[in-house]
Amino acid sequence: MKDRKAFLKFLFLSLIGIFVFFVPITVSGKKTIPLDHIIVFFRHYFPELSKLIAFLLLALGSFYPVFSKEYKKSITDLVFTILKVFGFIFAVMIITGKGFKVVLEPSIGGFLFDKLVVSVGLIVPVGAIFLSFLIDYGLLEFVGVLMQPFMKPVFKTPGRSAIDAVASFVGSYSIGLLITDRVYKKGVYSTKEAVIIATGFSTVSATFMIIVCKTLNLMAFWNTYFWVTLFITFATTAITARLYPVTGFSEKKKIDEKKIEVSFKKAIEEAVNASTKSGSVLKNIKQNFIDGIKLAGQILPSIMSIGLIGLVLADRTNFFDIFGYVFYPLTYLLHSAQPVLLAKASALSISEMYLPVLISAKGLIETRFVVAILSVSSILFFSASIPCILATSIPLKVRDIVLIWFERVVISLFLAIPLTKILILLNVIH
Repeated sequence: MKDRKAFLKFLFLSLIGIFVFFVPITVSGKKTIPLDHIIVFFRHYFPELSKLIAFLLLALGSFYPVFSKEYKKSITDLVFTILKVFGFIFAVMIITGKGFKVVLEPSIGGFLFDKLVVSVGLIVPVGAIFLSFLIDYGLLEFVGVLMQPFMKPVFKTPGRSAIDAVASFVGSYSIGLLITDRVYKKGVYSTKEAVIIATGFSTVSATFMIIVCKTLNLMAFWNTYFWVTLFITFATTAITARLYPVTGFSEKKKIDEKKIEVSFKKAIEEAVNASTKSGSVLKNIKQNFIDGIKLAGQILPSIMSIGLIGLVLADRTNFFDIFGYVFYPLTYLLHSAQPVLLAKASALSISEMYLPVLISAKGLIETRFVVAILSVSSILFFSASIPCILATSIPLKVRDIVLIWFERVVISLFLAIPLTKILILLNVIH
């Protein structure tokens, strides 16, 4: 009777989590996951409240490191504390409509605040409410058993990390990182595994990939683009998992993934055991919601400051034109159709993943397709995903993240350019 109750708890609550994060439904002509519908509904009917919530979270996150004296820990903490305070100042300028002209431009400050700050400010706390249904009642253990033979040899991560990858692609990198951080703090992931997952799986969502496709006029080839991007993103992760600096992180962890028989029956058994130990539903939801609030507060000021600096540098200076020449030998040797443009787009990807898309919108089909892949497979960018990673408990330094980003860009170009040429040759894209 007790096992039956635990099984039903696992089944029912996990299905809620799967439905909210992974099952696209059509509402008012728009097909996306329920979590996205909730955010869209809230933003549509409560636009001012949405902005206020995001601004308050940003304000709290900006000044928490100052009052907690977190900035004294290291030079990196001091720099990011200063940047977070600037993020608050920039947000005040945008809300009041008073301040530096460049900050108030709709394509710079307005874009960052509306498209990123408000969206992330809502999706992280709201997503955290439902996150408990994915991670606390046996679904991680169930997936972990079934995926164990595949994930460990390919990605050097436990089977349960497949949930992080799917959550990022279908939901949001911020949700994927929230899962990773929670599981890492429980001692289920080693530091090395958490680094691989955070820098290799936590990419932008499939819904944002649609925006990329639309901007680059590639929607006619959506299915090809999605599956090619999926393959290149995770192939790149499998390679970087075997390179420095990832190989330098500790493999020790508190809870080892048990080497068990891989079967559906065993997966159910492990899930039921986890469900039995899961505790109160409301308590778990409350804890995840608090974590979501904290994470959102840490992310938003950095998005506002670093993202804005990146956009200004790209729009008003030739910094990324010069930086792009780092990748030019590679794009030239791989016979890219537009090697200079692709090199600049590659360099831009570290500031904001959408910037390469914007500068390549009028490029040739080959360039547009490669950039569409690269903007997703590179994963790491300073306007959002890097601050999100730095806000977790995973001990990654900025220099480690930048090096991993560089490796991902190089590997992605090596894979994407030849593959795109083949697809064009076969007339799959044209």
